[in-house]
Formats: sequence, structure tokens, C-alpha cells
Amino acid sequence: MRTETTTTPAPAAEAPAPLLLRGGRPYGEDVRDVLLVGGRIEAVGTDLEAPEGAEIVEADGCIVLPGLVDLHTHLREPGGEEAETVETGTRAAARGGFTAVHAMANTTPVGDTAGVVEQVARRGDSAGWCAVRPVGAVTVGLGGERLAELDAMANSRARVRVFSDDGKCVHDPVLMRRALEYVKSFDGVIAQHAQDPRLTEGAQMHEGVVSAELGLTGWPAVAEESIIARDVLLAQHVGSRLHVCHLSTAGSVDIIRWAKQRGIAVTAEVTPHHLLLTDENVRQFDAVFKVNPPLRTAEDVAAVREGLADGTIDIVATDHAPHPRDAKDREWDQAAMGMTGLETALSLVQLTMVDEGRLSWRDVARVLSEKPAEIGRDEDQGRPLEPGSPAHVLVWDPRPARVADPAEHASLSRNSPFAGLELPGANRLTVLAGRPTVRDGQVVAR
Repeated sequence: MRTETTTTPAPAAEAPAPLLLRGGRPYGEDVRDVLLVGGRIEAVGTDLEAPEGAEIVEADGCIVLPGLVDLHTHLREPGGEEAETVETGTRAAARGGFTAVHAMANTTPVGDTAGVVEQVARRGDSAGWCAVRPVGAVTVGLGGERLAELDAMANSRARVRVFSDDGKCVHDPVLMRRALEYVKSFDGVIAQHAQDPRLTEGAQMHEGVVSAELGLTGWPAVAEESIIARDVLLAQHVGSRLHVCHLSTAGSVDIIRWAKQRGIAVTAEVTPHHLLLTDENVRQFDAVFKVNPPLRTAEDVAAVREGLADGTIDIVATDHAPHPRDAKDREWDQAAMGMTGLETALSLVQLTMVDEGRLSWRDVARVLSEKPAEIGRDEDQGRPLEPGSPAHVLVWDPRPARVADPAEHASLSRNSPFAGLELPGANRLTVLAGRPTVRDGQVVAR
């Protein structure tokens, strides 16, 4: 892609300069120009004329998509700034093509009050690289004993609509029922980290042949599946919305499919790493492969790919979980769980789903932009590429191949399991409200 001008974004108080994306393929379909004016999409068509003072971006061969939306991001701030900050995390998000992220509540202090979630939202506004929507905790301090201030967070400036104790399961069925009943009043959703704590006590990896051979305590698939089965029935009973975080097993896919066939209001996500990696990777004893939920079998990977392709799984969410080096560079059983993912997510979806013919680029827009925004009730994001929509846009070139190098990432942390892997595609341009935030993979100076 050739860029005719290289101006940086205008100051926030000024309207963004018009931007003409010329010759790209919206949703991977017919070639169309896309004109952005005043922070919105002005026109989509052929041979559009650039207004006076407009920047023209040649997008031949590129896919034009709505800006990506991540429903599951760990920004670590406040309290975990040695691993990530709102500033660095949103820069990483912009490099990955995201124009909005939902920041999980497992910070220090926990995001369980209006004050904390408003602080995170303000930091996102200040950083300016993408929109930040805080996720509120379900229980006080993620302790699983009493409900947090759900109504106060919902009515705060942050307007929280997604609540999760991610990292911990809301394992008490009575408390889970109450949470589902409570958020129903303001159209919220409970995003459950499905992990029975008793069945996973001391667990280090997926329970199966590999764990037996390596002598590591196993993490059974049923620990995830039993919680999902319970919660979809609770959601049906209450008539409320349930979202299942980072689904990872074939059995979980079957349960979600069963629930949807019965009209239960449940949605589910899969991470990019669960679309590719398996428990065989753990044989390296490299803690970069230690994650929660754990990497599963090849059969599970095949099942979640199929579930994403047929719509049983609604979205892809990164579960971007940065950690400082010393949290990963230690013995397996002592190492932290989690992987970074914002800057490799779309490449992995292209590799596992698009290039294999399982998803079209329009499907990619659905699972990485439109549906995440819908679940999170983020009305400004995930909008169609049509006149009047906010100008949150990604220009993606699917043709280049690149070797993943975490040292080049914008994230503060380097715990990516994909170092050295050849990945397809490159981010040519991320546009937030009409302003470029990333050009040719590099964050734009403000």
C-alpha cells in the first residue's frame, strides 16, 4: 500500500482531516473507495473524489474492515504497571487493528467500584490509541462471596455492561444466579471464567496423555464443561445474558450448541491461541505456553475451529495477558499463566480460519468486530462500513508473510508463544474516529 501523505493526526480539539482509502476491498469483496470525513464514513463507492486537503491512501489488494473490538483484554493498570499500562496496552491494540478493548477487572485495586472503572476509562481517553471499556468485577475483590457494586458501575461514567471475575470462576451457583438477575435490569451480561476450582486444584496443564507422560497435575476438560452446563441452565431460568470466556474444549462447544438450539441467551468466545496451539507444545516446558484455560488436544482445537466456523462460538477474543519477564522465566509450576495476544490475533485468525477456507473476511468482521461490540453493548464500535457509521476502520494486507518477533511489540511484556512463527498479513492502517493511529504497523506519533 502506498501512502501519498504522511501527516500525523490533528490535535484532539480539531476535526480530523478527510481520508480517502482508495482501491481496497471492504469485507474482502468488490473493490470500493471509502471516504472518511469528520470522524465518520462519508461515502463508499467507486472513483470517489478526494475533498480538498484530504489524505489519499492507496489500498490496492487490502481488506478494509470495521475496527476490531476485543471483549477480553488485560491492561493491568492500576497496580500491574510493570507488565502493562493502559497506554502501552492500547498502543498494542491499535497495532493489532483494534479500535476498542474491554479491560478486565483483575487489577489492584480490583475494578469492583465505580471509582476504579471510571479511572480506567479516563486513562483510556487520555491515551487515545483506542477506546477502553472497563469490565466490572462480579464479586467484591474477585472473592466470590458477595456481589460488587454492579448498579453503580453500570450507571457510572464508564457505563459498564460486561461483568466478570475473569481469572477466577463465580463458582457459587446462588451468587451466579443473583448476578444474572441483577444485570438483567440494565441489559448487562455476566462473562464467566468457567473453571471449577475444586477440580483444578494444583492443575498445571490439560489432563490427558501428555500430562501423564510429563508428570504434571492435569486440568480436566470437565472442570470447564460442568460450569458452562450449570450456567446456561441458570441463564435460561433467569432469562438473562451469559457470556462464556475463552472456551477451549470440544465438550464445551457441544454444550453451547445445545443451549443455542434451545434459545438460551448465551454467547461464547475462543482465543486465537486455542485455535492453533495444543498440549503437545507443553512438552518444551517453556512457560510461555502456560495459560488459563490450558492448551488442549488437537481434537479440541478441531472442535473449536468448527464451532467458530458454524457460529456456535460467537467471537474471537484475545485474552491478552501480559506478564513481566520474571513471572515467566521460572520453573513451570511457579510460572504465571497467560499470553499476550493483541498484536497477533488477526494474523492467527487468518492463518487458522481464513486461509483454510473456514471463514470469509465478512465473517472475520463479524467475529472480531461486530459481534464483540454487540455483546459488550458498545454502540459506537463494530458498525457497518457504510455512510454515517463512525470512522473506526482497519486496512489489512493479507499478502505479506512475517516472522513474529515479540521484541518488536508495543506491549510492555514479551510473553508471546508465537516468536519465530511465520504469520500472514500486515496492518497497513488503523483509524480511530477518522484519525490514523497506526500506519504500516507503526504507531503514529501524536
